[in-house]
Amino acid sequence: MNYSLQMHNEQLGLADDDHPHIAPVVIDFLSGKTAYRRKYGHVGGEAISKAVGIKKGHRPNIVDATAGLGRDAFVLTTLGCRVHMIERSKVIAELLEDGLRRACQDEKIGEMIKNRLSLTCGESQKELLQTPFEPEVIYLDPMFPQKEKSALVKKDMRMLQEVVGPDEDADALLRLALTIATNRIVVKRPAYANFLAEIKPTTSIKTKNHRFDIYLTPRH
Repeated sequence: MNYSLQMHNEQLGLADDDHPHIAPVVIDFLSGKTAYRRKYGHVGGEAISKAVGIKKGHRPNIVDATAGLGRDAFVLTTLGCRVHMIERSKVIAELLEDGLRRACQDEKIGEMIKNRLSLTCGESQKELLQTPFEPEVIYLDPMFPQKEKSALVKKDMRMLQEVVGPDEDADALLRLALTIATNRIVVKRPAYANFLAEIKPTTSIKTKNHRFDIYLTPRH
């Protein structure tokens, strides 16, 4: 597959050069499903908020070490957490930077984004050792082979998988995260997937298609 970054209507998009009729993938925190989750998701209703330990009066500092398209990081930010994203793909990081740029200009959420959501492009095992704050929570959503036929995989996820490639260091990343997070590591997995690194979590929160495996650290 051949992909390229293209600017259109002041939005940076990842275009499929082999299929020019397909609209480019754009990271947009201001519209679509991401905006819906911001407006209508709430602390009690989002499984992810329970997984990371959001409670009344407490919003943990979180490092999302496998940022991808930034959707979960953004939702956690809107729920009141400070979130730092790490993305190893320079191409995806450029899309994230463009999405952050436009979000920072929004009159409703701009200040929140500036104060609570940040990004570093680099390898997570290195960047976890130099985060801008000590993370209470490290969030991992490593790339996992899709069980469905490729034709059924959503366009943005298919392109993300092909650009980023498999997370071959995911097991090592979990082991490192266990030594850094002061409260917990949360690993998002497909419902049918094995535990990461074959390490049994402290507990899990299950949704229809996914599972949040929670590893409480000794300092909890």
